[in-house]
Amino acid sequence: MQTAAGVVLAGGRSTRMGRPKAWLEWHGSTLLYRATAVLARTVDGPVVVVAAPGQELPPLPSGVSVVEDPVEGLGPMQGLAVGLAAVADRAETAFVCSTDMPFLHPAFVRRVLRALTPGTDVALPVARGFRQPLAAGYRTALAGLVKDLLAGGDLRPGMLFKHCEVARLSDEDLLADAELARHDPTLESVVNVNSPDDYAAARDRQPPEVVVECFGALARNGGHRPRGVRAATLGAAAAEAGLTLNRHVVAALNGDQVTRDESLPLVAGDTVAFLSADAGG
Repeated sequence: MQTAAGVVLAGGRSTRMGRPKAWLEWHGSTLLYRATAVLARTVDGPVVVVAAPGQELPPLPSGVSVVEDPVEGLGPMQGLAVGLAAVADRAETAFVCSTDMPFLHPAFVRRVLRALTPGTDVALPVARGFRQPLAAGYRTALAGLVKDLLAGGDLRPGMLFKHCEVARLSDEDLLADAELARHDPTLESVVNVNSPDDYAAARDRQPPEVVVECFGALARNGGHRPRGVRAATLGAAAAEAGLTLNRHVVAALNGDQVTRDESLPLVAGDTVAFLSADAGG
């Protein structure tokens, strides 16, 4: 099994947005928090944020680290080189994305990473009509090649693809994955927000539908029965269940991850079980 890392590029200039995308509010946290936390709950390796020199970042999930890009203004290829190098000693592959992808689903990440079979260097979605180099899988060993291309003045991801083995994933290829087709049938995982209008439209959408259950002392008045609610974070799901995450209440996400992190992002298809932390639940 290959260890996979997550790399989030946060150093873009956000020219069209007019303010740093990393700090944009997203259902109680930020776009950057959501992107990193989605990767952290999906990959089995490290998650890093690549920041511009001196860039101030919002709070990040526990365990997510930051690496500073020493050169500003060279675009995503420079961030890619820095991010891959930062995790190369701990992971063979990495899912690399930008900050501004609020609908990224773990099923999409997993499907892309599975395409990095032996002999493949890049798993490149060609989704919704466009190549998606910032929602793609890369061999971390490519860090040196990317650095060499940058030194030669090649700043476009397309130049990298000419020098390595690329698996291109069409919409049909991606949606052949049953889980992805069920939870993200229109591949909104690759949708980003580039302008204030994009952000407003995305932020105004309904949160994903998740299932909540209550157990133990919390399962009063039929509360043990699974029910669907709309919630983008664990804290919002708790509120829909009439609960507050505190020392008396914990949550189990999809039957395994136990947490009280109110900002933990939820996605379509998640099941959240709330348990009483007192007397073993």
